[in-house]
Formats: sequence, C-alpha cells, structure tokens
Amino acid sequence: MSAKPEFLKWFEDTSRADVGIVGGKNASLGEMVQGLGAKGIRVPPGFATTAQAFRRYLAENGLPALLDARMAALAEGRATLAAVGQELRTAIAAGHWPDAIAAEIVAAYRSLGQRVGKTDPAVAVRSSATAEDLPDASFAGQQETYLNIVGETALLEACRRCYASLYTDRAITYRRLKGFAPTSVALSIGVQLMVRSDLGGAGVMFSIDTESGFDKVVLINAAWGLGENVVQGTVNPDEYQVYKPFLGNPSLVPILQKSLGEKERKLIHATGAAATRNVPTSQAEREAFVLSDAEILDLARQACVIEAHYGTPMDIEWARDGETGVIWIVQARPETVQSRADVGALRSYALKSRGKKLLEGLSVGDAVAAGEVCLIRSAADIAKFVDGSVLVTSTTDPDWVPVMKRARAIITDHGGRTSHAAIVSRELGLPAIVGTGNATHLLHDGQAVTVSCAEGDHGFVYDGIAEFEVTELKLDQVPQTRTEVMLNLANPAAAARWWRLPVDGVGLARMEFVISNAIRVHPLALTRFDSLTDPAARAEIAHLTRGYPDKPAYFVEKLAMGLSRIAATWYPHPAIVRMSDFKTNEYAGLMGGAQFEPAEENPMIGFRGASRYYSDAYRDGFALECRAIKHLREGMGFDNVVVMIPFCRSPEEADRVLAVMAENGLERGKNGLQVYVMCEIPSNVILADEFAKRFDGFSIGSNDLTQLTLGVDRDSAELAGLFRERDPAVLWMIETVIARAKAAGRHIGLCGQAPSNDPEFARLLVAAGIDAISVTPDSFLAVKQHVAAAEAAGVRPA
Repeated sequence: MSAKPEFLKWFEDTSRADVGIVGGKNASLGEMVQGLGAKGIRVPPGFATTAQAFRRYLAENGLPALLDARMAALAEGRATLAAVGQELRTAIAAGHWPDAIAAEIVAAYRSLGQRVGKTDPAVAVRSSATAEDLPDASFAGQQETYLNIVGETALLEACRRCYASLYTDRAITYRRLKGFAPTSVALSIGVQLMVRSDLGGAGVMFSIDTESGFDKVVLINAAWGLGENVVQGTVNPDEYQVYKPFLGNPSLVPILQKSLGEKERKLIHATGAAATRNVPTSQAEREAFVLSDAEILDLARQACVIEAHYGTPMDIEWARDGETGVIWIVQARPETVQSRADVGALRSYALKSRGKKLLEGLSVGDAVAAGEVCLIRSAADIAKFVDGSVLVTSTTDPDWVPVMKRARAIITDHGGRTSHAAIVSRELGLPAIVGTGNATHLLHDGQAVTVSCAEGDHGFVYDGIAEFEVTELKLDQVPQTRTEVMLNLANPAAAARWWRLPVDGVGLARMEFVISNAIRVHPLALTRFDSLTDPAARAEIAHLTRGYPDKPAYFVEKLAMGLSRIAATWYPHPAIVRMSDFKTNEYAGLMGGAQFEPAEENPMIGFRGASRYYSDAYRDGFALECRAIKHLREGMGFDNVVVMIPFCRSPEEADRVLAVMAENGLERGKNGLQVYVMCEIPSNVILADEFAKRFDGFSIGSNDLTQLTLGVDRDSAELAGLFRERDPAVLWMIETVIARAKAAGRHIGLCGQAPSNDPEFARLLVAAGIDAISVTPDSFLAVKQHVAAAEAAGVRPA
C-alpha cells in the first residue's frame, strides 16, 4: 500500500475540515483522534473512504445517468419512492469494485489488523454522508451501519451495501425534506475497529438536556450489548444525568439522576451469515445499572471535553469493551435541535381538563397534542397511516420518518430519550412519549387521546380530547426588580423546563413530592424493615431497593438526587428545601406506612412538621432526610441548598429540632448551612423575635397562616368564602412578621399560594418590605410585573 492512498484517509489524517471528502461522521472521528487523544478521548482506530471513491464507483459502473433519470422521474411524479429506491439500491449493490479502490480498502484493513495484533479483525462499517451532521441536518440513522464484519470479502460486500443505503426510501425523503439536490450528496465509508461492547455495554449521550435545552447537564443512556438497540429505540435503557459545572472537582459526585431501564434484550456478535443477533438479557442484567458511578462521571467528563473542542452541544455514541473495561467514543456529531432553539420565549402548556390516564412513558418535548390514534404495528403497513393522527407503534427506525412528519404526536412501546423516535420527534417539533411498554396493546385505531408532555420527565396519555391552553412568555418582557421573585417547585423533573426564567432561586422545594413519587416508601419501613408485617409491602420494598447496599441508602440517594435537579437548575441562587411536611394520613399512604402512623381526627394540626423530627416515633426517618441533605450539599456540591423547618410551634421545639439536625451532620452555620423556619402559625408571628434568634430566615406560608389565623379549614367547600389572605387579620400577621424579621436582620419571603393566584397581592407584600416572593412558574411573569410596578410607584419602604 502506498504511503498516501488516493481513495481513503486514516482517521489520524482527517479533521472536521474534511466533511466534503469523508462526510461529517468520519470527519468528526478524525478530528477527535487528532485533537482530543491527548485529552483522554479514546476513539477506536480506523479509516474512511473518500467521496471521490464513491463517485469513481458510480462512474465505473455506469450509474450516474440512471441516478439522474430515476430521481427526476420521482420528482416529476412519474415513479413511486418505493420503486425508485429499490431500483437504485439494487443497481448500486450489484456493482463491481474498481481495482484501485478495492486494493486500497483491503490493504488498509490488513494494516488495521497489524496495528491491533489481529488477523481479520472485526470492524464496524458505517456510512457517512458528505452533507451530514450540519447545524440544521443531523442525518441521524439515514444510512446503514454494519457491525462485526470479519474478513476482506465481507468487508467489501458491506461497503457496497453502505453505498446502496444512500438511496433507501428514508434517506431520499430526508434529503428532499432538507432541500438537498437529488444526487448532490456523496457517501464515505468509515471502517472502525469493533469494540467488544457485546460483552459490555453501549449507548448515547448528549452534552445538553435534550428536552429543555438546559446546557449544564450531560444526559447518558446505556444498555447491555452493542449500542444499536439504544440508537434504534428497541430497548428501554438506563438513563443518567450529570451536572457539568462540578465535574472538575474530583471529590464530588454530581450525578443528578439514575433511572434503571428494563433493558429487555441485548445485541451481540453472531456466527454464520448474520453478524449480530438479539438475545434476552438475564434477570440480573435487567436489575443492574450498566454503568458504575465512576464510569458515569468519566463519560460525562469526556462529553464536556468534546463539547468544548467543537464549541457546540454534542450528540455522542460510546461503547464499553467488556474484555478490557475501556470506554470508547465511536461517534460524535453536533446536536441539532436544542442548540438552535429560540431562546427568546418560553411556551407553556396547561391542561384545563383531562380524561382517565391510560398509560405513561418518557416525555419528549413539552407540548400537548390531541387526536385519534393510528396504530401501525409494522413498517410494512406505513401506507395505512392517517395524516394528522397520533402515531402509535412499538418502535421506529429511519424508514418511519415520512409518516412521523405527518403525525400530530407519537407514542412508542420502547425506547429512551436518545432513541430514533425521540431524536426525530424533537427535530420535527412533535410531542412524543417513548418507552410506554404497552401502548400498542392498550390503544386502538380511532381512539381519541390526549398526549401530554407538559408535566415533567414523564409523559401521559389521557383518554379523550382534553382542553388545554398555551401561553407564551417572552423573556425580554421580564422586568428587573429589587424584590427577589423565586419559584415554588415540587416536581424535580419539571424544574429544567423553566431554567431560562431569570428567577432569583427556588423559594420552596417540597420534599414530599420526591418522597411520594420517586421513593414511594415510608422511611420507617426502610429503617425498621425487619419489623414490617405487610408481606406485599415487604416484597415490593425489596424489589425497589435492589442494588443498594442497605435499604435506607435507597431513600438517601433517591431523595438527594431528586432535590439536586431543583438545586442545579439555578445554581448558585438559593434553593430552599422544606423538610418533609406530610400529615399522618399522607404518611400512612406511603408503602409500608400504615404500620407506623397513628390515626388522627385532624391531621392538619396534628403530628406534622417539626414535632415529628425529634419524636422517637419518627426520629430515625428524619435522620434519613438529614443524611440526604448532607449528601446533597457536601457530596454532590449543592451548597446553595437552604433547609427550612415547617410547622414549628414554639422556640423550644426549634431548639430540639436544631439539636437533632446537628446530631445528623446538619449544624446551622457549619459549611455555610442556613436554616429557615416556615411562618405559618400565629405563634411564629407573636414570638418572631425568639424564632429570629434560632433561624436565618422566615418563609411565610400564607395558606396555613390564613387557616390558623381565621380558624377556617382551607379544604372546606362550605367555608371557602371565608378563606381570604386579604383579611385584615391575616395582613396584620404578614406585615408584623415582616417588620420583626427586618428588625432582627433576618431574610423573609413568602412561598404561599396567594401571589400565584392573585398577583396583585404581590403589591401588598412589596409595600410591607418583603425580601422575596416565591410563586408558581406560570404566574412568574405576572407577579414580576406587579412587583416592578409597585417598586416604580415607590411603595416599598426605605
């Protein structure tokens, strides 16, 4: 082989300037080999054929005239897509190799074997179009990839099939959709050493949140075996999220989320004619995470290095060799959706009515759509799709793109956030719910459904056509204010959807939501598991806590990770986390909880809040909450977290709670820890000076304060007319505690519902001199505008 081949380039001789020569995919591989190897990015060795080789192959086989003629017939409506595609693929695959090109490919393949010490090494043969991976066109999955190709004859045949795949129906349609001339795109073939991920694992990662565009996280999907199952969405993979800004500190573990996927099958190498085959995973594999924490952080750091080099968010494929444990980067391309999104406005969808929840899965996008189901089980039946309906299928691949762009929404049984269905839905701007497990079993043709992706990480399919409203918040309309305007948040999964809002932090993060939705188990059922008498609860808890060293560790990790997603979104602005404030009846509803909770006539003013934390009846449950907060602040790095104690009836009770916190590693003032108290009981106002000696700040809970000041049950329909935050007695309480907090030099805010329901109420708070107002995201703009108007009118005290 000559020193400088004419028809191929080794990756180390290739850079991103060579897109026109070797296509975007191969140019990117070469760029990483050249520019990032010294920075720890590991790319399997290989080479790429050139666009010149492709054109020479076509010319020597007399194909250009046929391509031009058949594509013209398609454009003029004289031939069908299926007929044209089949004819062109057959003609290209039947061609013979020009001797010079075949010789160079074979020689390079032998040289690759010598480099790695193997005769006839297994390789991946990937297609790389000369127009792909451009800022507005990902070309994801449009051409074919062939895995575990062994031997010179098999390699040349796989390369022919790669060339032919430039004219699959989906690739032709995609180029027409993106406005490329019919025969303007050439194909390069990447030949890359196979990583033995069939014995390990593989997946996809993005250096940006694919749903919200939040640019401070890395999203990783992982499954056992070769990575094609993750890319194609034929399995529900593990999902991990990592906070990028803390990755430079080796003492921190900033993993925000770890979700265990079903991973029902894995793609492995095969013998005989088929290069790969899918096999079921073992029960142990399904119940284990593919990646360790160390591997998750290693991958996330590699994503950050690659993103910094390219200067744009990246879509990256990775593979872990099961023999060596080494993690390799096998592809990297620019992310083409969120990185180009309009950042000047936020569109919010809110359901005003909804039918019965039919099923759920991972949400793609943040929109709501409604329509009739069109159930398509096989790509062979794509022609039956009804335009404007909700496409329901098991999984999609690039053959489905022509109908996906005609759908109102998409629902699949399988797949994660980096699957084909998810990527294409984002690119098309369609709401999609992937990984539902059984959509094709539960839904039927013509059924009216509503697809909601507006409720966080999980999307829901509701029966019937729901009413919903769409509002647009333009960020350039948000005024500046001296008074802080913060957010009330419960669902950590929804926090990142609001990350572009210029808020001053989170005024109320409700711990109960994470416990009831992500943990689901009563903490005492974990700390006192051996005494649990409910056999069904014991079995379910044992299943939920599999993979954890002990059952309390499950609670601590899940709670810390759930709260971390809120703390991360506006870091370093404060995130005020209220310790658990379930009532006894709500605690009893948690898994295993009935055994540990008393029956109370009036839980609203019963055994709740601070009184639980030092009581022997809950003390070890509160210890788990403290362990989670300590890990969140010190182990994960979110020192912006402020702890808030709810329903603290007296200064003496405050002392007891603070002592228990200190016993569990949360000492007020140590490592910058601030502790606030909820002001929701009249005694908090009457004894405000005493509470100010014990806490760093107050947060007014207007709902409970109104209820207890007026003696009105806030849940009573009969007394609803008497429940008024604007009642003079309630306003006196609010104004008095603000004045006393200010006199004591303590921060004071309000996190009750009043300003969210009645933004005009914010003017009263500004007039009283409040430091911060915390509201729901959908009312943020209205409250912010009222605050700005009040400040401009000069109503705020000096």
